[in-house]
Amino acid sequence: MRITSSKGVDLSTGRLIENEEKKPQLGKVVRDIAPAAPGAKDWQPCAWSPRTQLLYIPHQMLAMDFEEIEANYIAGTPYLGVNVKMYADPVDPGDGSRGRFTAWDPIEKKAVWNITERFPVWTGALVTGSDIVFYGTMDGAFKAVDARSGQVLWQFKAGSGFVAQPITYLGPDGKQYVAILSGVGGWPGAVVSGGLDTRDPTSALGFLNAMKDLPEHTTKGGTLYVFALP
Repeated sequence: MRITSSKGVDLSTGRLIENEEKKPQLGKVVRDIAPAAPGAKDWQPCAWSPRTQLLYIPHQMLAMDFEEIEANYIAGTPYLGVNVKMYADPVDPGDGSRGRFTAWDPIEKKAVWNITERFPVWTGALVTGSDIVFYGTMDGAFKAVDARSGQVLWQFKAGSGFVAQPITYLGPDGKQYVAILSGVGGWPGAVVSGGLDTRDPTSALGFLNAMKDLPEHTTKGGTLYVFALP
C-alpha cells in the first residue's frame, strides 16, 4: 500500500510525520494523496485465527485528489467543505484493481498472501476453526478461501454485491451454517444504491469517481443467503 499522506511515524511520540506537500489548502487541488479518505481499511471487520496466528483483512487500494473549499452551513443539510475525487491505486500499475483481501502476520509484520479484487472489499471477514475464510465482493462473489494458503476453494455468484458481514452458527440439525446478506451499498456502493449520476466525479464524497463502473457489475439487492458446510 502506497502512503504519500505522511512520511512515517515519530517513534518517540507515536505521531505521524506530516507530509507538508499533501496538507489541504483552501482553493488548491492537492493531488495523489494515498491512501484516500476511507484509509487503507475502513470499518470492515477483520478476523483473527488463533490456529493460523494470522489476521484476515478486507481493504481497499485507493488514492485521491483533494480540494478544500468554503462551506456554507444550512441547518439540517449535509456539508463537507471539500471536493474529492478518488481513484484506483493498485499495487500493480495498470490493473485497475481497487480492493484486496490480505492474510497478515502481525509478528513478522508482513502479508502471507493476498487476493486482488476489482472493487474495494467492503464486507467483514469470517474465519472458522476448520481454517476456512469467508468474505464477499462488491461485484457479487461470496468466497471460501483456504486460511493458510489463500487458495479460493469455492465461490458463489449472487444477484447483488456484498457489503455485509458473514456469520456462522450451529443449526438445530447439528450442521454448521454460514450466512450473509447481499445488497450493495454503503459509501462505495452509493452509485448503485442511490442511483447516482456518474457524470459527477465528486458525488458520494468523491467515492463515485472510483466506482463509476460498479453499475456494470451489480444491481441493487437484499437477499439473505445461507450455506451449509459439509
